[in-house]
Amino acid sequence: MPSTRRAAVLGSPIAHSLSPVLHRAAYAALGLDSWSYDRFEVDEAGLPGFVAGLDDSWAGLSLTMPLKRAIIPLLDEISDTAASVEAVNTVVLTEDGRRVGDNTDIPGLVAALRERGVEKVESAAVLGAGATASSALAALARICAGPVTAYVRSEARAEEMRGWGEQLGVDVRTADWGSAAEAFASPLVIATTPAGTTDSLAPEVSGAPGTLFDVLYHPWPTPLAAAWSAQGGTVLGGLDLLVHQAVLQVERMTGRAPAPLEAMRQAGTEALASNA
Repeated sequence: MPSTRRAAVLGSPIAHSLSPVLHRAAYAALGLDSWSYDRFEVDEAGLPGFVAGLDDSWAGLSLTMPLKRAIIPLLDEISDTAASVEAVNTVVLTEDGRRVGDNTDIPGLVAALRERGVEKVESAAVLGAGATASSALAALARICAGPVTAYVRSEARAEEMRGWGEQLGVDVRTADWGSAAEAFASPLVIATTPAGTTDSLAPEVSGAPGTLFDVLYHPWPTPLAAAWSAQGGTVLGGLDLLVHQAVLQVERMTGRAPAPLEAMRQAGTEALASNA
């Protein structure tokens, strides 16, 4: 095994990624002085060539959009978790040269909620559809005992979410985005939409809301998250998800557990503050 070990995050665009900050903080806390973690701008067309060029100094890769599905044909094996949503965000390169794919977004989301005391809910709501929403459904399959209502903009998206529900064993019901404020009555709401999408819903937050997990992290807080906090609700943000999924990546790539959650969180918080 080489004395120096490499890992990196791949995607396009990639300049905004916090992964290097989080992983380097982990390496420093663990005393892994010979480990490095970088970022590379790689699109789907360039992915096969990049992977083919990896030598035995490489320990792992983090994948962000648009590579989470494109990587799958290039792997020797993927975990059941990754297969459940057809998305890989983590590749571990084993000592015998195999490429093993996993998905730490799903258990990372569950771990972030558990940290805030949310271990089981009777129902939940998801705002939006797409890749992040499918990961949210996979996480809810582990913690939600009852139905999940997905608020979407089109029937095509509704069908997609119901299909994921069937695949994941979740009772998914769909509703039009125009009634999205009705989601706020749920004990757990996971917002998976792009920046700005939920801003107009913020004035609709009232009463004593439950838990909001808004997967955005910049700018933060979102108007929805701020309104939720103002009403006394529990709020988690994108940094919570980023840190918890990165903790699992570090553990898988380095073989060292537990990874230093607090050091990684602090590094991420400071990086976001410096970019504000």
